[in-house]
Amino acid sequence: MQFQWDWLCFSVLLFNAVSAESQGSEVEVEDFDKNSEDANVDKGGSSLEVVYKTPKPTGEVYFTETFDDGILSGWVLSQTKKEDTDDDIAKYDGRWEIEPLKENMVPGDRGLVLKSVAKHHAISAMLTQPFIFDSKPLIIQYEVNFQDGIDCGGAYVKLLSKSDDLNLEYFFDKTAYTIMFGPDKCGEDYKLHFIFRHKHPKTGDYEEKHAKRPDVDLKKFYTDKKTHLYTLVLKPDNTFEVSIDQTIVAKGSLLEDMVPPVNPPREIEDPNDKKPEDWDERAKIPDLTAVKPDDWNEDEPPNIEDPDAVKPEGWLDDAPEYISDPNAKKPEDWDEEMDGEWEAPQIPNPNCETAPGCGEWVRPMMNNPNYKGKWKPPMIDNPNYQGIWSPQKIPNPDYFEDPHPFQMTPVSAVGLELWSMTSDIYFDNFIICSEKEVADRWAADGWGLKKLVASANEPGMFSQLVTAAEERPWLWILYILTLALPVGLGVLFCWPSKKIDEDLEYKKTDIAKTKTKGELEQDIQGQDEELDGPNDNAGDGDDGGEDEDTEEENETAQGRHEEEGNKSNKSGSEDEMKEADESTGSGDGPAKSVRKRRVRKD
Repeated sequence: MQFQWDWLCFSVLLFNAVSAESQGSEVEVEDFDKNSEDANVDKGGSSLEVVYKTPKPTGEVYFTETFDDGILSGWVLSQTKKEDTDDDIAKYDGRWEIEPLKENMVPGDRGLVLKSVAKHHAISAMLTQPFIFDSKPLIIQYEVNFQDGIDCGGAYVKLLSKSDDLNLEYFFDKTAYTIMFGPDKCGEDYKLHFIFRHKHPKTGDYEEKHAKRPDVDLKKFYTDKKTHLYTLVLKPDNTFEVSIDQTIVAKGSLLEDMVPPVNPPREIEDPNDKKPEDWDERAKIPDLTAVKPDDWNEDEPPNIEDPDAVKPEGWLDDAPEYISDPNAKKPEDWDEEMDGEWEAPQIPNPNCETAPGCGEWVRPMMNNPNYKGKWKPPMIDNPNYQGIWSPQKIPNPDYFEDPHPFQMTPVSAVGLELWSMTSDIYFDNFIICSEKEVADRWAADGWGLKKLVASANEPGMFSQLVTAAEERPWLWILYILTLALPVGLGVLFCWPSKKIDEDLEYKKTDIAKTKTKGELEQDIQGQDEELDGPNDNAGDGDDGGEDEDTEEENETAQGRHEEEGNKSNKSGSEDEMKEADESTGSGDGPAKSVRKRRVRKD
């Protein structure tokens, strides 16, 4: 019973925990900065009202853009074409607009929106001052919202390399860049790019170095239709951090965590080395001394008919499995000269539906126990085995060691060069700086308000559960079981049953009732009267028998009295002494003895 109550208590606690979570499930809003008090929350309304102010940088920056003024000031649309592409889609004629968000809009906030589908888009702007990779970190941060989801397309930015001949009107896919960073997706491949172009110190050629994929699920950032904050931090100690919504999703070293590595290997395989003709790479060879056993029969088939099989009773040997459809009629436009002789289509024989089978019965096949297959000699270790051959190593003629890959080519512009099969990709609040505090404050004043509004507009817990069940109907079963479990346990343990009541009543009747002193004296008096009756009417011959019974009762009473006296350390009560005196001076011996025994028993 204790085990059942433990389970009941555990179930009630579990149910209360789930209920508390559903009632108190509110999206936590991060306190970006104690000074960020621009949001005026109206808690009495159903939605969150905020007072938006265009973010202002609080320190040195190399580039900022909020698009709140509604014009593309400083931005240049590309006028060129993409190379190695069909002419009908080669031109960068994708349309851009400045618009507020479709959902969770913050009044007064606007962003750059990619509007065209299946077109190339290219737009760029110069930095307020070039960024030189020396002793300061580089921080790139901006917001992206896939308002209609994303089928195939990117939302990454490029930091264009500084050069004297950089012309933003000719910005296209092959324009030299130093860093490419941001989300990209096609099919079910969700990516978050961080690529930088490294210059070979000997040849001067550039090679792309890709950061390893983050070990997190990126799908929700592409499908939840929320604004997300993407941040890349590059430090002079050659380390990097990639964050989404101010949570680090990838970090590493430019020297160790890029593919291919920044520094090539010291040694490479000799391209002119060739494997010797007598090099034996076989670890096992057939045993040439083995002989095929005499009883090995290679002609045995792998399968034979089952000799123990018996044709099922009721098998219709003469009935065909298919018959002509008796209800079919030749089409009126059937031309036998052109179409040939018309034949009714075949249908399954209805007589075979109730029978084990129709047509000629054939024994089923079984594995042949005598089958061994073609004999082959067993394999043994090759005494001439030399291992797997590989070319010998030679010093890498192109080897170099760049201990500071952070010192990249300076950047002077930022650009978006994208292709997308989905429209309405939203970009906002670009910032390039060197101080983390400046970027965090910028995020608090822009993305922080968007997150606050989106959290306030999220549906309740019940609506989210219903939406999830509509997408995955099997969740309804889980919901029903979750609700039915505490109810069923409550009924099982708390509802009274008839059988338990009857058992309790039966046990109560077996319990001895405690009598008061008055009730006990009345019972003794009644017994005395019953004993006095036979003594008055009985003869002398009966006195002997009564005296014997009385003596036995006295002895029994005396024995019990001695036992009780020992238990109470031989200290008798005044009532017992009084009753003993009365029994000594009275002629009613048997009655007094009985009274004495019963009082002491009580």
